[in-house]
Amino acid sequence: MVPGAPTSTGMKFLEDCPVQPLIPLYLLVGGVIGSLKVTLLLYDSTRMRQLLSKSVVIDDDDDDEYPWRQNAHKYYIHLTLSLFLFLWFILGNYWVFSVYLPNFIPPFHQPQDYCDKTLYIFAVGVLVISHTVLFLLIFCSCCIYFFSRQRYSSEED
Repeated sequence: MVPGAPTSTGMKFLEDCPVQPLIPLYLLVGGVIGSLKVTLLLYDSTRMRQLLSKSVVIDDDDDDEYPWRQNAHKYYIHLTLSLFLFLWFILGNYWVFSVYLPNFIPPFHQPQDYCDKTLYIFAVGVLVISHTVLFLLIFCSCCIYFFSRQRYSSEED
């Protein structure tokens, strides 16, 4: 999902979910950090293509002659961002589903016990899409592993 959509939705509805004020914050922070991660990945990919197209050997810390190999600090930046996004995803699941189907209209007797319908449905949609993508990645990885292992064992026979 494009990280800009959760960012703008989180900003637009920042004060519109008093029953769980962390839901818009979840979308806002996740969108900003997701955008940063995508930007870094695109930059690294573009930089690698430039280096490979020019056949330039970079001089990095390891005196490595392979331009596609990242140096350690870039690796740790990507690892830290990925770990943060994974933990933020888990927290978002808790925050969104702990108030599953809140009041979408402020009740008269408790005006702070509601969450904007657009915000909440959007947050649930982001999580459902994320769960679906995660499931498909795990399923496809298992299938690839299974079929490659089966092929390897049949070649040995």
